[in-house]
Amino acid sequence: MNNSVKWLVSALVGVSLAISGANAAITEEEAASLGGPELTPLGAERAGNADGSIPEWTGGIKEFPAGYKEGDRLVDPFADEKPLLTITAENYQDHADMLSVGQVATLKRYPDTYRIPVYKTHRTAIYPDDVYEAVKENATKTGLVGEGSGVTGLGVSTVPFPIPKQGVEVFWNHVLRFRGKLTYKTLSAQIAMQANGSFVPVWFETSVTWGRDLEGNDNDNLLFCFLQKITAPARLQGDVLLVHEFIDQVKEPRNAWIYNPGQRRVRRAPEVAYDGPGTAADNLRTADDLDMMNGSPDRYDWKLVGKKEMYIPYNSYRMNSGDLSFKELLPKGHMNPDYLRYEKHRVWVVEATLKKGSRHIYARRTLYVDEDTWQIAMIDVYDGRGELWRFHEGHAFVHYQVKVPWLAGESQYDLISGRYLMMNLDNELDGYQVEWNIPGVTMGDYTPSALRRAGR
Repeated sequence: MNNSVKWLVSALVGVSLAISGANAAITEEEAASLGGPELTPLGAERAGNADGSIPEWTGGIKEFPAGYKEGDRLVDPFADEKPLLTITAENYQDHADMLSVGQVATLKRYPDTYRIPVYKTHRTAIYPDDVYEAVKENATKTGLVGEGSGVTGLGVSTVPFPIPKQGVEVFWNHVLRFRGKLTYKTLSAQIAMQANGSFVPVWFETSVTWGRDLEGNDNDNLLFCFLQKITAPARLQGDVLLVHEFIDQVKEPRNAWIYNPGQRRVRRAPEVAYDGPGTAADNLRTADDLDMMNGSPDRYDWKLVGKKEMYIPYNSYRMNSGDLSFKELLPKGHMNPDYLRYEKHRVWVVEATLKKGSRHIYARRTLYVDEDTWQIAMIDVYDGRGELWRFHEGHAFVHYQVKVPWLAGESQYDLISGRYLMMNLDNELDGYQVEWNIPGVTMGDYTPSALRRAGR
């Protein structure tokens, strides 16, 4: 069966599920198949594809690469590999069934400089054993609230719908996916690239604590608390954002506060949601663009289109190198393809279409979600006229020492203005910039008064 036929069959199955699967529960038999010979513990197909270009999942990356030392920056396990092929504006039609609309548009927008280097596929996704156990144990207990505004019966599971029946379930798997326990902290840069290639990095210190692990929290609907402080440049230094993120945001809308050191006051920030402007992003992203897509799904209709094989950003260790400067990685127009890596993986394709009567600057989003991690790998973004506007990529890799799949960076291209945004970069910092599983954090660390202390 060729790829086109496979895609058609998968799409028809997906449409059928989208129509008939409203709040369909996973069966005991389906749950028992997780971690078995056919499915991975998180619901991906364990087997490779017919031609072997996608290998079998055998448990993910299990050994540290040569030269890695605990506490150091991650070492690229595949540093010696060379591209199997390179897709350009001249040959993309030979590979069009493996590319998104956004990838093709970017190739056409920058025909002389942009390309997609495709490497050997490695299914490196790995999580702790207790994560796998919780997903299987809760698989028959989870369900959707109403039309999908929230999740019930979640327990400690981080993938509520390992065998999804609806598009919104795939989205929830991305939102709730495992990103460590207790608290994690990062130091990273967000960079708004101008059309002429100029840029000024904005540095963020970010702390996230999961609601289930937060001392003093008695609200089962609290997903996490988020505190983010700008440390540079000087004109923004000391601005702090605090967010209380809820699972069902129709029941409890996101709470957000901002501290401005110039005004020395904390104020509510209801604009930090949906299509409100992203923090210090020069209008290149919305609030719900962070982490590819976040927040409440209630303004969109969700359709599970199906599953297909695609070339997506993967094992992006090279772009995380401490030897790589921002200037080298980020020329004008788009990221430097010399430091990018794409692999063939299976993805879930989901269409999110703005509901009639709802407001958002994005009328439609097509999500491509990696089956092994439930991370969104790419998004095609359309404006109110139905025209492709932006193209987003999540450059995936694994923090193998803690068994956490992550994003080495997020790129968001504005295909009209020629500008783009990069997030989560730490290349120009010495050493490893993530702290994991930090204990002892309480609700008191995520209050408006704590926000004011952080700003000082």
